[in-house]
Amino acid sequence: MTYVNRPHAGGGGHEDTASHRGGNVESDAAWSQEEEVEKAFLIAVETGQGEGWTGEESLLELASLVETAGAEVVGSMWQHRVAPDPATYLGKGKAQELVQAESVLGFNLLVADDELSPKQQRALEGLLEIKVLDRSGIILDIFAQRARTHEGRLQVELARLEYQLPRLTRLWTHLSRMGGGIGTRRGPGETQLETDRRVLRARIKKLKKRVNEVSWRRATASRRRTRGLLPSIAIVGYTNAGKSTLLNALVGERVALTEDKLFATLDPTTRRVTLADGQVAVVSDTVGFIHKLPHQLIDAFRATLEEVTRADALVVVVDQTDPRAREHLETVWAVLEDLGAGQIPRVIALNKIDKMAVETTATDGHEPRPTPSVPGWVAREGVRVSARTGEGLTELRQRLSAVLSELWVEVDAAVSYAAGELIARVRERGSVQLEYQDTGVRVRGRVPPAMATEINDAARSLARSLRQRAEE
Repeated sequence: MTYVNRPHAGGGGHEDTASHRGGNVESDAAWSQEEEVEKAFLIAVETGQGEGWTGEESLLELASLVETAGAEVVGSMWQHRVAPDPATYLGKGKAQELVQAESVLGFNLLVADDELSPKQQRALEGLLEIKVLDRSGIILDIFAQRARTHEGRLQVELARLEYQLPRLTRLWTHLSRMGGGIGTRRGPGETQLETDRRVLRARIKKLKKRVNEVSWRRATASRRRTRGLLPSIAIVGYTNAGKSTLLNALVGERVALTEDKLFATLDPTTRRVTLADGQVAVVSDTVGFIHKLPHQLIDAFRATLEEVTRADALVVVVDQTDPRAREHLETVWAVLEDLGAGQIPRVIALNKIDKMAVETTATDGHEPRPTPSVPGWVAREGVRVSARTGEGLTELRQRLSAVLSELWVEVDAAVSYAAGELIARVRERGSVQLEYQDTGVRVRGRVPPAMATEINDAARSLARSLRQRAEE
């Protein structure tokens, strides 16, 4: 069995390849409870159905996830197959090569790029006698580290327990630390495994109730914003695309945590942002999406992700410097469809133009042009921005105002000067021109339907008042 350096992004790959790479990770970043950094070996099966991802490319992203979780990646292996082996994920021959790799590299953690069935996980654990996780398990662990708010921790714990429930084995320790007393004691003839499953199911039921309460509170807050007639915009995109940095740039101050790490943001941040012509909107930063995002996370974080489904418009942030930008966009579209947000109006922000590589042609005399890493229609319709330097933000604000305006209705009416509070909200929320006349203020432009109703009511009230004066 041959070991070579792990290929970098853009490098070639070949079938049934194993690789070795050293690295240093501080032990205090370890994602496990052990003091020593775990040494991880990664495996993948390439079926040719990865929506543009090769096995090697998917493993490179998995390596970033594992390192973000705090482990050290010491090697990887991928195999071309029509489908993963139902028993051992890799074929039996490759599974035996894992034993050889373990003896050479001394890894104590195996991570599969696809979600393993409980049967596959148990088979690999029995073969290697080490901990076996999959991409979903790693992502869930990162989320557990990143969650800062009570709401975030609730949702992460729910996702982890639903993931763990079918994977309980005799290797598990007793779960009594999760709670004791009535309802948690072992029944007559009940095995430890059965007890642990019962404890988990009870905890899951309790967490679902609490997460539903979170969803209700968010819906209530959203209704308050609707009554305040502030449009809502959700910033979405692939993890580490620069969503939080963009929110900070739009707000004009640091309101969201920004780190050059996967899933730096779990807990959403919402702030008022001024768009074009003084229009104000509420903008929310959201958790990043990723290739093969665990369904447990989508379900558990649905309360948080409902910020996306309730938004009037979306800003889809794309890191155009990433060679996988096209595939990242496909992942974003798929998750938005899964959430029921596929039809919400959107503006695409092609981020990091300050880092964009350019092509130059010495013979054509044209200006340098960006190297395309996104579909042509995205390059044409997207707004090129730099969340770091602020370049392109004026155009982004204008595009968002235009998108919101298309959702509104035309008004042309005069209201009384006494309707000062309404006029202030119209100026803040709508895209209008105000003409100050002797008898009132003429409002012309586009406003949300609910606000148009208010304006028309105020206009009728003014007209009645003027008629009454004329009759006196």
